[in-house]
Amino acid sequence: MTTTGPAATAARTARGAPARRRRSSHGGAVAVLVSPFLVLFALFYLAPIAYAAYRSFFVVEREGTFGAATEVFGGFAQYRQVFENDAFWASLGRVLLFGVVQVPVMLGIALLLALLIDSTLVKGKRFYRLAFFAPYAVPSVIAAIMWGFLYSPSLSPFEVVTSNVDLLGSSLVLWSIANVVTWVYIGYNMLIIYSALQAIPQDIYEAARIDGAGQLRIALSVKIPLVIPALVLTGVFSIIGTLQLLTEPQVFRTFTTSVSSTFTPNLLVYTTSTVPNFNLAAAFSVVLALLTFVLSFVFLRLTQRRAFQ
Repeated sequence: MTTTGPAATAARTARGAPARRRRSSHGGAVAVLVSPFLVLFALFYLAPIAYAAYRSFFVVEREGTFGAATEVFGGFAQYRQVFENDAFWASLGRVLLFGVVQVPVMLGIALLLALLIDSTLVKGKRFYRLAFFAPYAVPSVIAAIMWGFLYSPSLSPFEVVTSNVDLLGSSLVLWSIANVVTWVYIGYNMLIIYSALQAIPQDIYEAARIDGAGQLRIALSVKIPLVIPALVLTGVFSIIGTLQLLTEPQVFRTFTTSVSSTFTPNLLVYTTSTVPNFNLAAAFSVVLALLTFVLSFVFLRLTQRRAFQ
């Protein structure tokens, strides 16, 4: 017989109280474990962003031509220069074109490699995982220098190709940089997708095989739909990395004059800060950070909406 009434309610409350106390007793331990991350996150991420935003509202004024420089509050004067700067918008359009082409190609190849390693047709999976991931262990600077030598007609061992195709010319240098980025990050994205494939229950594969599905049908109808969250994650990382492109163009400037000091937004920020004009560089950085957030947010919204359709 079920007991009802105030007595039963009090009894249930008494039974549930220890559980709630046990759950809440771990709050201090969680705070202790999370606090090192929060402190480092605040010091090395939030604080620089806040400082850059603060500096972006100041301008430098001089009394006369050779007067002492003083910083005064200028409101949105620096941001006005950002939005009127043609080089900034040209560099932004360049990296957006870069991302529209390079990111799908890179993620498509990473997905293909992950599917191949996850299939039963490939032997020596550990070797291939390491081989595909190995380029990511190479620092970006070293990778850019290595590919820069391979692209240079006078230094490349593939002189037949580089002497006939100007890979460092103004029309192809962007895609030469895209090749370097793709080579470096395919293995990293492949491991994320492969980890998502490993998390798929084997029962789903067994059910698909019972229904008569082969390896190709399982890959297209089972594996790819289930790793879409991993593809979205790698897509967001790639969008952020595209807008932060700096190392490869900076290195390629030593190999070709086709890469200017304003080739990418981050390179423009770096060049502006070396003038030095830290306040304008801070304004460039704030605008770039906001654009990165907007593009990442729009990408997430579009992919989530399509996933639930």
